[in-house]
Amino acid sequence: MQAVFLTLTLCALQLCPSVLAGPQHQRFALDNGWPIRLTRVRNFSWQNCAPSAPARFKSLSIIPDPICIPGDVTVMAAGTTTVAMVSPMKADVVVEKKIGDMWLKVPCVDDVGSCTYSNVCADLDMLIPPGQPCPEPMRSYGIPCHCPFKAGTYNLPPSDIYIPNMDLPSFLTNGDYRLKAVLSNGGQEYGCVKLSFSLHSESRWFWW
Repeated sequence: MQAVFLTLTLCALQLCPSVLAGPQHQRFALDNGWPIRLTRVRNFSWQNCAPSAPARFKSLSIIPDPICIPGDVTVMAAGTTTVAMVSPMKADVVVEKKIGDMWLKVPCVDDVGSCTYSNVCADLDMLIPPGQPCPEPMRSYGIPCHCPFKAGTYNLPPSDIYIPNMDLPSFLTNGDYRLKAVLSNGGQEYGCVKLSFSLHSESRWFWW
């Protein structure tokens, strides 16, 4: 869980676009509304939701708070898995937004929101083609970016990462969010992590 989730987190922080030689920001386009530009992320926190699971985080830190986008962040993480995590691997993700005193589930639209990703290993292969080196800082610290993920301990010392502009779907408006992600293979649950954070964004009224 830790290795897979860390790999996906680093990709989300825009390491993957540099690997793919693509645009230096992630674009999600929806037919039913204008995209919005993410400018700040506040109050980031995390916890293991299955402490007895074979894979779990020991630590995860992303600073500063708030995270300004575009801008630099420092990421540090450590975790362990007692089993090999192999293909096919499924990720069940639930995203909720706080509305008043209630938490409302964000639907899955164009693979964004509360979605099930049936083959995370294949998704990673699409982001980083097999045979291509893992991006930094994963390569320097021996963090794999493809399945299988061997049993063992993974550590990412404090690493500076630049986050370029990021666009989001128009339904991810300003507010408080929480996310739960469960990784599994068949009947075996590898691990579970919960995140919470606040988003601040601005509407974009033009494309480039």
